[in-house]
Amino acid sequence: MASRSSNTLVVPQANGALDQLKYEVAQELGIQIPQDGYMGNMATRDAGSIGGNITRRLVQIAEQTLAGQSGFRS
Repeated sequence: MASRSSNTLVVPQANGALDQLKYEVAQELGIQIPQDGYMGNMATRDAGSIGGNITRRLVQIAEQTLAGQSGFRS
């Protein structure tokens, strides 16, 4: 059966930047990410907060990028 995972990156080189963003957001929220990288023991609320804030920031970056391009004016 084919995998239905949507977690594949369109630009694989972005993986490092996304990891860095994850640690920045966690630090801003005061959430400690385990040193070994295993997040299975992390509280669901904390993981959701990190993911939600990453999404919010990525949308903000995309909006700023689109606003800076000619032809896209709000």
